[in-house]
Amino acid sequence: MNTHAGVQVFGIPTDHQFTSQDDLIAIFLDSLSPANTLHNGDIIVITSKVVAKCEGRVVTEDQDRESAIRSETKRVVATKVHDRGVTTIVETHTGLILAAAGVDASNTEPGTIVLLPVDSDHSARRIREQIEERAGVSLGVIITDTLGRAWRLGVTDHAIGAAGVTVLDDLTGEPDAFDRTLEMTIVAVADEIAAASELVRPKDSLTPFAIVRGLGHLVTEEHGPGARAIIRPTDEDLFSLGTAEAIALGKERAITDRRTTRNFTHEMVPPGVVLTAIEAAVTAPAPHHTTPWRFLVLHFHEPQHHQKRIALLDAMAATWQRDLQAEGKSQDEVSKRIARGDILRTAPCVVLPFLDLAAGAHTYPEVGGRNNSERDMFLVAGGAAVENLLISISAQGYGGAWISSTLFCPDTVRNHLGLGSSFLPLGAVAIGLSESSPSPRSPKNPVSFLID
Repeated sequence: MNTHAGVQVFGIPTDHQFTSQDDLIAIFLDSLSPANTLHNGDIIVITSKVVAKCEGRVVTEDQDRESAIRSETKRVVATKVHDRGVTTIVETHTGLILAAAGVDASNTEPGTIVLLPVDSDHSARRIREQIEERAGVSLGVIITDTLGRAWRLGVTDHAIGAAGVTVLDDLTGEPDAFDRTLEMTIVAVADEIAAASELVRPKDSLTPFAIVRGLGHLVTEEHGPGARAIIRPTDEDLFSLGTAEAIALGKERAITDRRTTRNFTHEMVPPGVVLTAIEAAVTAPAPHHTTPWRFLVLHFHEPQHHQKRIALLDAMAATWQRDLQAEGKSQDEVSKRIARGDILRTAPCVVLPFLDLAAGAHTYPEVGGRNNSERDMFLVAGGAAVENLLISISAQGYGGAWISSTLFCPDTVRNHLGLGSSFLPLGAVAIGLSESSPSPRSPKNPVSFLID
């Protein structure tokens, strides 16, 4: 770029009230003064409002502004409730992300609202071709709209349509002023031009056009990719949702994203992850306003924890082997069943959840089985806590697997850990970072689970 070249920006005013019957090109050319004739290499900047009006994109307010916004919206990105109402940031069908889909009631006749052009890049190409044909010069065209910016107060004009203009200037690999290589420097020159033009097109004036001169090196022979090329692809956008929408999506997906993970890396699980999961677990509903949950946490990387874990699992394996052999299982079948619990030996962390009935369960006379029902009621609360634990682990980016093993040898577990008879084991949860991404979950029809 020639840093010694000057850039000039001229506002082109007109008091014309644009309608769908107007010839936009003729009005623009007639608005030029003798001092502002067109030169080769000029860039014409036009507000989207007049382009939209000439394309018949005006509706009356009694047609419902909210309906107009919905019709222009591909998806809602963010919503913000404030004293004046609700601001909705949306993605339009052309990929623009802006407030209210660009539907605007400013600088238009009372009782009307203006939509954005259907395809601003196409509009820019058509306008460019017609101006070049009638004026006999080679130039570029940018169509603008006013947008807010994340993390910045105020609004400024951006390019939403472009033709014959380099919209992005990729300086990656070029040396900077100190001969250092620029790593990730892509300049949105079309947006810079749009913003500069607004300095001579104030909102309270009838100045829909501007000429930017001195940037002929950015004017191209071909129409180019248009302003659409400036829009960051959604899959590259770190902030593709607003805060409220991200929270809502997280709530929606927290349960279904939980998957059983059986293959972990060797990376340790930070204690804070486990404590956060337990904090979630104890929010489960419980009978009689009690808090009957208890947890034993055993980290692989802590020698005392590991020794305690292995000793417990050895004792449990001996009980399983005895019970399975008593059932007449072959030694090969016994070995295979016991091997299913090997995940508890190698997982970076294991959490053993328990219910302590002494923490609030009622005791009834042995009539009608009410004590069994009381126990079952607490077991349901225990299951809810385990599910909360698993969901929290998943939400924190770790994998978990619930293993039922302790349920099949409760006395062994209690005796080995020195726990009282009121403690009911609720299985074991293996935790760690998954070695691979989970496979897609097969969809299930909830209707098939309903009882007629």
